[in-house]
Amino acid sequence: MLSMKPIRVFDTLSSSQFICTYSGYKPANRHKWGPGVRDIYALHFIVSGKGTLETRNQRYPLTAGDSFMIFPHTEIYYYPDPEDPWEYVWIEFKGDEAERMVAMTGLERDKPVVAACPADLKPYFPEVRGADARPFEKMRTEAQLRLLLSYYVEFYPREAQPIDYVRLAKEYIMINYWRTTLTVSDIVNAVSLERSYLFRLFKEAAGMSVSGYVTAYRIERARELLKSSGLSIKSVAFSVGYKDQLYFSKVFKKATSYTPSEYMTLHGRDEEH
Repeated sequence: MLSMKPIRVFDTLSSSQFICTYSGYKPANRHKWGPGVRDIYALHFIVSGKGTLETRNQRYPLTAGDSFMIFPHTEIYYYPDPEDPWEYVWIEFKGDEAERMVAMTGLERDKPVVAACPADLKPYFPEVRGADARPFEKMRTEAQLRLLLSYYVEFYPREAQPIDYVRLAKEYIMINYWRTTLTVSDIVNAVSLERSYLFRLFKEAAGMSVSGYVTAYRIERARELLKSSGLSIKSVAFSVGYKDQLYFSKVFKKATSYTPSEYMTLHGRDEEH
């Protein structure tokens, strides 16, 4: 059960840039906040009663079942209805991962309110533990907050955006570049797009062909491994998708003007056999 007292937690889950700062429960009262700005996201769910949110020159009347989001660095003012003051739960969080997850919902700076949730979300608002929370407690807090936000993604999804096929192709290459059997056809099939259309989009966005990007990505990874991994040239070649060490050496020299051996020496390594 959520405590009435807000709980502060410092640097919770900072490794994922998904940092919870406060959570709490506010019983019906005349508490108001603002006008002012915060540097966090703060998600509120109205359990009962009524209130109003004012932001970006708009006024939003709110009632039980509604939710509103405070966005970072956006001026807001919210206050309860004097006749029927609201009761609500809230959680505050920040970080790059938080921004990405909020962007998947229908909550936006210009539309920070969603109405009439089809489910009672109060039980899903996690109680954030204190700064001395143990690692497994921090992990559970993150999991609970992700679960909560998943309901907002389900019930209030962001309007569909155009598919970025080039990004999808790049992500597929980043995951599968090490496969010696990787082909351009694999990439085309993975993004489900007509071959020549993908090639044109990729050329416009990346300035090179799909196969050229695969080679460039493999060579970049090979450079990293040759500098610091301690692997032999043969192992590096295989690790970035080349079965033939001699062919890898030719491709590497064409891309960098150095043979793999020369590149290793340049960075203070002797070839290991």
